[in-house]
Amino acid sequence: MSAVEVIGLTKTYHSKSGATQAVDGLDLHIDVGEIFALLGPNGAGKSTTIEILEGYRQRDGGEVRVLGLDPQRADSGWRSRIGIVLQSTKDLTELTVAESLATFAALYPDPRPMSEVLDLVGLGEHADQRGSQLSGGLRRRLDVGLGIIGRPELLFLDEPTTGFDPEARRHFWSMIDGLRAEGTTILLTTHYLDEAEALADRVGVISNGKLIALDTPRGLRGRQTLARVSYRDASGQIVEIESDTPTQVVRDLTKAHPGELAELTITRPSLEDAYLAMIGNDDG
Repeated sequence: MSAVEVIGLTKTYHSKSGATQAVDGLDLHIDVGEIFALLGPNGAGKSTTIEILEGYRQRDGGEVRVLGLDPQRADSGWRSRIGIVLQSTKDLTELTVAESLATFAALYPDPRPMSEVLDLVGLGEHADQRGSQLSGGLRRRLDVGLGIIGRPELLFLDEPTTGFDPEARRHFWSMIDGLRAEGTTILLTTHYLDEAEALADRVGVISNGKLIALDTPRGLRGRQTLARVSYRDASGQIVEIESDTPTQVVRDLTKAHPGELAELTITRPSLEDAYLAMIGNDDG
Protein backbone atom coordinates (compact mmCIF):
# COMPACT_ATOMS: atom_id res chain seq x y z
CA MET A 1 0.00 0.00 0.00
CA SER A 2 1.05 3.58 -0.62
CA ALA A 3 0.86 6.31 1.98
CA VAL A 4 2.01 8.87 -0.57
CA GLU A 5 1.79 8.66 -4.37
CA VAL A 6 2.99 11.55 -6.52
CA ILE A 7 3.15 11.53 -10.33
CA GLY A 8 4.44 14.42 -12.43
CA LEU A 9 4.06 17.08 -9.73
CA THR A 10 4.67 20.65 -10.90
CA LYS A 11 4.53 24.04 -9.22
CA THR A 12 5.62 27.41 -10.61
CA TYR A 13 5.80 30.70 -8.74
CA HIS A 14 5.28 33.94 -10.64
CA SER A 15 6.69 37.34 -9.70
CA LYS A 16 7.56 40.62 -11.38
CA SER A 17 11.01 39.25 -12.17
CA GLY A 18 9.59 36.19 -13.94
CA ALA A 19 8.59 32.59 -13.32
CA THR A 20 10.38 30.15 -11.00
CA GLN A 21 9.83 26.42 -11.46
CA ALA A 22 9.83 25.20 -7.85
CA VAL A 23 8.79 21.60 -8.61
CA ASP A 24 9.40 20.13 -12.04
CA GLY A 25 7.70 16.82 -12.84
CA LEU A 26 8.44 15.11 -9.54
CA ASP A 27 7.48 11.46 -8.97
CA LEU A 28 7.43 10.00 -5.47
CA HIS A 29 6.13 6.86 -3.77
CA ILE A 30 6.17 6.25 0.00
CA ASP A 31 4.97 2.95 1.47
CA VAL A 32 2.72 2.65 4.52
CA GLY A 33 4.87 2.27 7.63
CA GLU A 34 7.99 3.63 5.95
CA ILE A 35 10.28 6.34 7.27
CA PHE A 36 11.22 8.43 4.27
CA ALA A 37 13.73 11.29 4.38
CA LEU A 38 13.47 14.01 1.75
CA LEU A 39 16.74 15.91 1.45
CA GLY A 40 17.75 18.88 -0.63
CA PRO A 41 19.44 22.27 -0.54
CA ASN A 42 17.55 25.43 0.27
CA GLY A 43 15.36 26.47 -2.66
CA ALA A 44 15.35 22.98 -4.19
CA GLY A 45 11.55 22.61 -4.01
CA LYS A 46 11.50 20.46 -0.90
CA SER A 47 9.28 22.72 1.22
CA THR A 48 6.86 23.34 -1.67
CA THR A 49 6.50 19.60 -2.21
CA ILE A 50 5.83 18.97 1.47
CA GLU A 51 3.26 21.79 1.67
CA ILE A 52 1.40 20.33 -1.32
CA LEU A 53 1.34 16.90 0.33
CA GLU A 54 0.03 18.47 3.55
CA GLY A 55 -2.75 20.22 1.65
CA TYR A 56 -1.52 23.73 2.43
CA ARG A 57 -0.49 24.66 -1.12
CA GLN A 58 -2.13 23.99 -4.47
CA ARG A 59 -0.18 22.35 -7.26
CA ASP A 60 -0.16 23.40 -10.91
CA GLY A 61 -0.06 19.91 -12.36
CA GLY A 62 0.39 16.23 -11.64
CA GLU A 63 -1.40 13.67 -9.51
CA VAL A 64 -1.12 13.48 -5.72
CA ARG A 65 -2.61 10.95 -3.33
CA VAL A 66 -1.90 11.06 0.40
CA LEU A 67 -3.56 8.30 2.44
CA GLY A 68 -5.60 7.58 -0.66
CA LEU A 69 -7.01 11.10 -1.12
CA ASP A 70 -6.07 14.25 -3.01
CA PRO A 71 -4.89 16.72 -0.31
CA GLN A 72 -6.24 19.58 -2.41
CA ARG A 73 -9.77 18.24 -1.91
CA ALA A 74 -9.46 16.44 1.42
CA ASP A 75 -11.75 17.14 4.37
CA SER A 76 -11.34 17.37 8.14
CA GLY A 77 -11.55 13.60 8.44
CA TRP A 78 -8.42 13.29 6.32
CA ARG A 79 -6.67 15.99 8.34
CA SER A 80 -7.31 14.08 11.55
CA ARG A 81 -5.24 11.22 10.10
CA ILE A 82 -2.07 13.26 9.59
CA GLY A 83 0.29 14.98 12.00
CA ILE A 84 2.49 17.93 11.15
CA VAL A 85 5.57 19.30 12.91
CA LEU A 86 6.44 22.55 11.19
CA GLN A 87 9.97 23.92 11.00
CA SER A 88 9.09 26.67 13.48
CA THR A 89 5.97 27.75 15.35
CA LYS A 90 5.22 30.76 17.53
CA ASP A 91 1.62 30.13 18.53
CA LEU A 92 0.19 28.96 21.86
CA THR A 93 2.90 30.86 23.73
CA GLU A 94 0.58 31.88 26.59
CA LEU A 95 -0.76 28.37 27.16
CA THR A 96 1.05 25.89 29.34
CA VAL A 97 2.46 22.73 27.80
CA ALA A 98 -0.45 20.73 29.24
CA GLU A 99 -3.02 23.24 27.98
CA SER A 100 -1.53 23.21 24.48
CA LEU A 101 -1.63 19.42 24.35
CA ALA A 102 -5.20 19.36 25.64
CA THR A 103 -6.25 21.91 23.02
CA PHE A 104 -4.84 19.79 20.20
CA ALA A 105 -6.11 16.52 21.69
CA ALA A 106 -9.67 17.84 21.47
CA LEU A 107 -9.32 18.00 17.67
CA TYR A 108 -8.84 14.24 17.24
CA PRO A 109 -11.22 11.29 17.69
CA ASP A 110 -8.70 9.08 19.55
CA PRO A 111 -5.83 11.15 20.95
CA ARG A 112 -2.95 9.73 22.93
CA PRO A 113 -3.16 10.22 26.69
CA MET A 114 -1.41 13.44 27.65
CA SER A 115 0.81 11.63 30.15
CA GLU A 116 2.05 9.34 27.37
CA VAL A 117 2.87 12.27 25.08
CA LEU A 118 4.67 14.16 27.86
CA ASP A 119 6.77 11.08 28.52
CA LEU A 120 7.50 10.46 24.84
CA VAL A 121 8.80 13.98 24.22
CA GLY A 122 10.45 14.43 27.62
CA LEU A 123 8.30 17.29 28.89
CA GLY A 124 6.86 15.71 32.04
CA GLU A 125 8.66 18.20 34.29
CA HIS A 126 7.55 21.15 32.16
CA ALA A 127 3.80 20.48 31.86
CA ASP A 128 2.89 23.64 33.77
CA GLN A 129 5.28 25.97 31.95
CA ARG A 130 3.96 28.41 29.38
CA GLY A 131 5.18 28.10 25.82
CA SER A 132 6.86 31.50 26.10
CA GLN A 133 8.95 30.22 29.03
CA LEU A 134 10.38 27.24 27.17
CA SER A 135 13.86 27.19 25.69
CA GLY A 136 14.18 26.60 21.95
CA GLY A 137 14.87 22.90 22.41
CA LEU A 138 11.96 22.40 24.83
CA ARG A 139 9.62 24.33 22.53
CA ARG A 140 10.68 21.99 19.74
CA ARG A 141 9.76 19.02 21.92
CA LEU A 142 6.32 20.54 22.42
CA ASP A 143 5.94 20.95 18.64
CA VAL A 144 6.65 17.22 18.26
CA GLY A 145 4.17 16.40 21.02
CA LEU A 146 1.45 18.41 19.26
CA GLY A 147 2.23 16.55 16.05
CA ILE A 148 1.86 13.06 17.52
CA ILE A 149 -0.98 13.49 20.03
CA GLY A 150 -3.62 12.60 17.43
CA ARG A 151 -2.06 9.18 16.66
CA PRO A 152 -1.44 10.17 13.01
CA GLU A 153 -1.22 7.53 10.32
CA LEU A 154 1.20 9.83 8.49
CA LEU A 155 3.52 12.22 10.32
CA PHE A 156 5.30 15.10 8.59
CA LEU A 157 8.48 16.15 10.40
CA ASP A 158 10.14 19.32 9.12
CA GLU A 159 13.60 19.76 10.69
CA PRO A 160 12.26 18.23 13.92
CA THR A 161 15.45 18.21 16.02
CA THR A 162 16.62 21.78 15.40
CA GLY A 163 17.78 23.11 18.78
CA PHE A 164 18.05 19.65 20.36
CA ASP A 165 21.19 18.72 22.28
CA PRO A 166 22.78 15.33 21.42
CA GLU A 167 20.97 13.50 24.23
CA ALA A 168 17.60 14.93 23.19
CA ARG A 169 18.25 13.95 19.56
CA ARG A 170 18.96 10.35 20.58
CA HIS A 171 15.77 10.31 22.67
CA PHE A 172 13.86 11.63 19.67
CA TRP A 173 15.31 8.94 17.41
CA SER A 174 14.15 6.29 19.87
CA MET A 175 10.65 7.81 19.85
CA ILE A 176 10.56 7.70 16.04
CA ASP A 177 11.54 4.03 16.10
CA GLY A 178 8.61 3.47 18.46
CA LEU A 179 6.19 5.23 16.10
CA ARG A 180 7.51 3.11 13.23
CA ALA A 181 6.80 -0.01 15.30
CA GLU A 182 3.20 1.18 15.66
CA GLY A 183 2.91 1.42 11.86
CA THR A 184 3.11 5.20 11.53
CA THR A 185 4.40 6.44 8.17
CA ILE A 186 6.89 9.28 8.59
CA LEU A 187 8.06 11.84 6.06
CA LEU A 188 11.15 13.57 7.42
CA THR A 189 13.10 16.57 6.21
CA THR A 190 16.39 17.33 7.93
CA HIS A 191 19.73 19.00 7.38
CA TYR A 192 21.35 16.49 9.77
CA LEU A 193 22.56 13.78 7.44
CA ASP A 194 23.38 11.44 10.33
CA GLU A 195 19.73 11.71 11.36
CA ALA A 196 18.52 10.63 7.93
CA GLU A 197 21.05 7.82 7.94
CA ALA A 198 19.97 6.61 11.38
CA LEU A 199 16.21 6.78 10.82
CA ALA A 200 15.22 6.52 7.18
CA ASP A 201 14.32 3.36 5.30
CA ARG A 202 14.78 5.31 2.07
CA VAL A 203 16.13 8.72 1.13
CA GLY A 204 15.10 10.98 -1.73
CA VAL A 205 17.30 13.87 -2.84
CA ILE A 206 15.62 16.80 -4.58
CA SER A 207 17.46 19.53 -6.50
CA ASN A 208 16.06 22.21 -8.81
CA GLY A 209 12.59 20.78 -8.36
CA LYS A 210 13.53 17.28 -9.53
CA LEU A 211 14.13 14.06 -7.64
CA ILE A 212 17.75 13.29 -8.54
CA ALA A 213 18.31 10.25 -6.32
CA LEU A 214 16.17 7.68 -4.50
CA ASP A 215 17.64 4.79 -2.53
CA THR A 216 18.32 3.39 0.90
CA PRO A 217 20.95 5.27 2.93
CA ARG A 218 23.34 2.37 2.30
CA GLY A 219 22.60 2.45 -1.42
CA LEU A 220 23.31 6.17 -1.63
CA ARG A 221 26.53 5.77 0.33
CA GLY A 222 27.56 3.09 -2.15
CA ARG A 223 27.53 5.64 -4.97
CA GLN A 224 30.65 7.13 -3.41
CA THR A 225 33.28 4.43 -3.80
CA LEU A 226 36.38 6.32 -2.63
CA ALA A 227 37.46 5.76 0.95
CA ARG A 228 40.00 7.99 2.69
CA VAL A 229 43.16 6.55 4.26
CA SER A 230 45.03 8.98 6.49
CA TYR A 231 48.11 8.75 8.71
CA ARG A 232 50.78 10.97 10.25
CA ASP A 233 54.18 10.64 8.54
CA ALA A 234 57.65 10.89 10.08
CA SER A 235 57.71 14.66 9.62
CA GLY A 236 54.48 15.04 11.60
CA GLN A 237 52.29 15.88 8.60
CA ILE A 238 48.89 14.27 8.04
CA VAL A 239 48.82 12.41 4.72
CA GLU A 240 45.47 11.57 3.10
CA ILE A 241 44.95 9.11 0.25
CA GLU A 242 41.62 8.52 -1.50
CA SER A 243 41.12 5.10 -3.03
CA ASP A 244 38.44 2.55 -3.89
CA THR A 245 40.81 -0.17 -2.58
CA PRO A 246 41.78 1.16 0.87
CA THR A 247 42.90 -2.23 2.17
CA GLN A 248 45.49 -2.45 -0.58
CA VAL A 249 46.63 1.09 0.24
CA VAL A 250 47.23 0.05 3.85
CA ARG A 251 49.17 -3.03 2.73
CA ASP A 252 51.38 -0.86 0.53
CA LEU A 253 51.95 1.63 3.33
CA THR A 254 52.96 -1.03 5.85
CA LYS A 255 55.52 -2.38 3.37
CA ALA A 256 56.90 1.08 2.71
CA HIS A 257 56.90 2.15 6.37
CA PRO A 258 57.93 -0.70 8.71
CA GLY A 259 56.53 -0.38 12.21
CA GLU A 260 53.43 1.44 13.38
CA LEU A 261 51.76 4.06 11.21
CA ALA A 262 50.77 6.92 13.51
CA GLU A 263 47.07 7.84 13.60
CA LEU A 264 46.18 5.46 10.79
CA THR A 265 42.48 5.66 9.91
CA ILE A 266 40.23 4.45 7.11
CA THR A 267 37.10 6.52 6.58
CA ARG A 268 34.35 5.02 4.44
CA PRO A 269 32.00 7.31 2.48
CA SER A 270 29.05 8.56 4.53
CA LEU A 271 25.58 9.58 3.42
CA GLU A 272 26.75 13.18 3.76
CA ASP A 273 29.62 12.53 1.33
CA ALA A 274 27.21 11.04 -1.21
CA TYR A 275 24.69 13.87 -0.72
CA LEU A 276 27.26 16.63 -1.19
CA ALA A 277 28.60 14.93 -4.30
CA MET A 278 25.09 14.82 -5.77
CA ILE A 279 24.09 18.42 -5.11
CA GLY A 280 27.51 19.94 -5.82
CA ASN A 281 27.59 23.59 -4.83
CA ASP A 282 23.82 24.02 -4.71
CA ASP A 283 23.48 23.69 -0.93
CA GLY A 284 22.68 27.11 0.48
